[in-house]
Amino acid sequence: MNIMDFNVKKLAADAGTFLSRAVQFTEEKLGQAEKTELDAHLENLLSKAECTKIWTEKIMKQTEVLLQPNPNARIEEFVYEKLDRKAPSRVNNPELLGQYMIDAGTEFGPGTAYGNALIKCGETQKRIGTADRELIQTAALNFLTPLRNFIEGDYKTIAKERKLLQNKRLDLDAAKTRLKKAKTAETKSSQLNSARLEGDNMVNFFYMLNFLHVKWLKSEQEVRITQSEFDRQAEITRLLLEGISSTHAHHLRCLNDFVEAQMTYYAQCYQYMLDLQKQLGSSFPSNYLCNNNHNAGTPMPSALPNVIGSSAMASTSGLVITSPNISDLKESSGSRKARVLYDYDAANSTELSLLADEVITVFSIIGMDSDWLMGERGNQKGKVPITYLELLN
Repeated sequence: MNIMDFNVKKLAADAGTFLSRAVQFTEEKLGQAEKTELDAHLENLLSKAECTKIWTEKIMKQTEVLLQPNPNARIEEFVYEKLDRKAPSRVNNPELLGQYMIDAGTEFGPGTAYGNALIKCGETQKRIGTADRELIQTAALNFLTPLRNFIEGDYKTIAKERKLLQNKRLDLDAAKTRLKKAKTAETKSSQLNSARLEGDNMVNFFYMLNFLHVKWLKSEQEVRITQSEFDRQAEITRLLLEGISSTHAHHLRCLNDFVEAQMTYYAQCYQYMLDLQKQLGSSFPSNYLCNNNHNAGTPMPSALPNVIGSSAMASTSGLVITSPNISDLKESSGSRKARVLYDYDAANSTELSLLADEVITVFSIIGMDSDWLMGERGNQKGKVPITYLELLN
């Protein structure tokens, strides 16, 4: 019975406190009650914490989209994370593309030019897939996890203490309102003309006056208690909020780690593609001659947007790429300066090896294959592929 009585009394007290806060909050919204304002420093800290929370959530979610564009895969990973189970390993898009290329190259024949090129491209795509997987793991560990820990840990604590501060403020303002009403009632009662009161009326009057005075004293004591609790909670909240600056410093270090992980990833991808470009550029012409019985093959640079001229077009039959600049040069039978776009290793003695960014002299010879020009560097001469050149004005 005692426990039950205690629970009932506590429930009644909590209900009374909740009702008092609700009335105070409503009257404040209606402009019928005064509100204790927080100091400017604390308000600024609260605003800074809220801003940090909002942008951290946006950055975290968009980073997840960047690392895993598939929404279904993200949902699956989220479910496994909540179940505290490891998500099953899946093949990513570059790895899948690489495997398709390797299988196709094997089917067409590794000894053919196209089959050999597909296998090399497939192996490069799989290496890029591995690098992509390492980027996701590194970014999740060094960047996403600290951001998520802040949202689900530190900020939840801040929000909890902030709510407590709001409740303490409502309690304080409700106590101030009751004290103000008690003072007003006592003042009005003391101003009544008690001269005509006699006997029992006099006794009742002084009893009521004494009761109002006691109520005023009780309200005054309640204000002191609620003020003390409010000040204590404000200090606790302030100390937590001041830690936001440390949070920013920590997130800055995590951001640097994320940038380094991206730099490593893109550097690896660039190196893989550069190696692939060199392999295709050096091996494709000779293979093309052997397997397809053409007089000359056309190397395949990986960066087609940089080929000579702005309107370069490729034909499906012979991979021939032409441009107005080259056509003009062939018709004029003159010579022009050209900048080399990519490194090129000569397949035989009739060709000229090239280094990226060097400038050579080029000219056309009547009857020469449309995909090639004659290049000249000092005393060295030889055929050069037009797709590796950019004519200079």
